[in-house]
Amino acid sequence: MRKIILTYGAVTGAVIILSMTLGIYAAQAGADSFFASETIGYSIMIIGFSMIFVATKKYRDQELGGVIKFSSAFKIGLGISLIAGIVYVFVWEINLYFTDYVFIEQYTNSIIEKTRDAGASQEELTATIEQMEQMKERYGNVLFRLPMTFTEIFPVGLLISLISAVLFRNPEFLASKQSELNTEQ
Repeated sequence: MRKIILTYGAVTGAVIILSMTLGIYAAQAGADSFFASETIGYSIMIIGFSMIFVATKKYRDQELGGVIKFSSAFKIGLGISLIAGIVYVFVWEINLYFTDYVFIEQYTNSIIEKTRDAGASQEELTATIEQMEQMKERYGNVLFRLPMTFTEIFPVGLLISLISAVLFRNPEFLASKQSELNTEQ
């Protein structure tokens, strides 16, 4: 189980963070803001975390003969989510280092600009600017930034882990020919 969790967790985390980082760079290069939207970000996470289904099915069919308990299936998903989250945070930190931590400045400036473009009053704009200054200060603290980055991804993996565990505890869900033969005997 450990090998499957490490392998699929690392692949999941790498796919998600690399896709999202490319999207951020595309948006900064002037590509449509579509690439930087939250909807696309969470869609990428869901696609990446589909590896939980693949890993759970593989483990159930190849290691357990086609039958898996909820707890074992959930452990696989949870382990993959944890590893993916760690990889996500690690690669994001490397990205921040090599880009001289400019992300937060660009991000907060974009929020302020959107608030201004939306026709906010001077009072609303001032409040947004104050919030973004606080955000920059907090984001500069690694003890704030690391857990914040981790919580961007982990809840999605947790949800998919639960769904996967519920589905795969049924031996007939996506049963392979080999596991069908094992359950008939």
